[in-house]
Amino acid sequence: MKALSARFSPTLPASVWSASLFLLLVALAVVAPEWLTHGDPLLADPVNAQLPPSAQHWLGTDQLGRDLLTRIIYGSRYSLLISVAAMALAVIFGTLLGLSAALARGVVDELLSRAVDVISAFPDLLLALMLIAFTGPGTANLIIALGVASVPRFARVVRVQTRSVMTSGYVEQARTFGLSRFRLTVRHILPHAMAQVPALATLGLGTVIIGTAGLSFLGMGPQPPTAEWGLMLAEGRNYLRNAWWIAAWPGVFITLTVVAVSTLGRYWQTRFAGRSQ
Repeated sequence: MKALSARFSPTLPASVWSASLFLLLVALAVVAPEWLTHGDPLLADPVNAQLPPSAQHWLGTDQLGRDLLTRIIYGSRYSLLISVAAMALAVIFGTLLGLSAALARGVVDELLSRAVDVISAFPDLLLALMLIAFTGPGTANLIIALGVASVPRFARVVRVQTRSVMTSGYVEQARTFGLSRFRLTVRHILPHAMAQVPALATLGLGTVIIGTAGLSFLGMGPQPPTAEWGLMLAEGRNYLRNAWWIAAWPGVFITLTVVAVSTLGRYWQTRFAGRSQ
């Protein structure tokens, strides 16, 4: 019986399963929100403004009578796509920066490392806020600001891993076969140098989601009447006494998404650490 139960027991922890299922629903909301709701996130109905959660409006309505569930489903598209785009930007530029520093060595390595140190001296949210102050609010500027703020964490990891891989035996053996520097880097160095990047990106995505919501809350991201979680949170803060659900539900979904992403990131990081030992 023990062998049979062990054979059919799930290999993933329950928390990972729950996080994965929740993120699948969020991904569905991003890709095809019309499959989850038939409402219009911008359709106002002042007669039904500030209605509490009910059978007709599961999460209630906001100050303009817009259905909150519909707006949260469509809002995931902005919140998640901005965060994923910023993280992708950070991964690309951080990897290139770390790889270039490790391969160049000498003065170039020192200059790039010091540049990364300067960027990382500022908290991510503060640095992104400073960049947006110069470039102005907007979705594109928000993506760039959050991406630049996240570059150092990837640049440092890739630089260290690249320097470690370059001294390994199989790289030295590949050099003896006469591989060009480009092929050696692409085929042997880069894949191993980026081994930790997926787990690191997943963990960092939770931070970027919070940064996206925080900067949108301050009016630095998408502008009204866009359905975006941080912006919805900002719009609902003035109605906490009379209609708490307007601000509460966007905050709940931001929290659940960050927790789910962080759970997966920690699991992958643990699995990677186990394989590397």
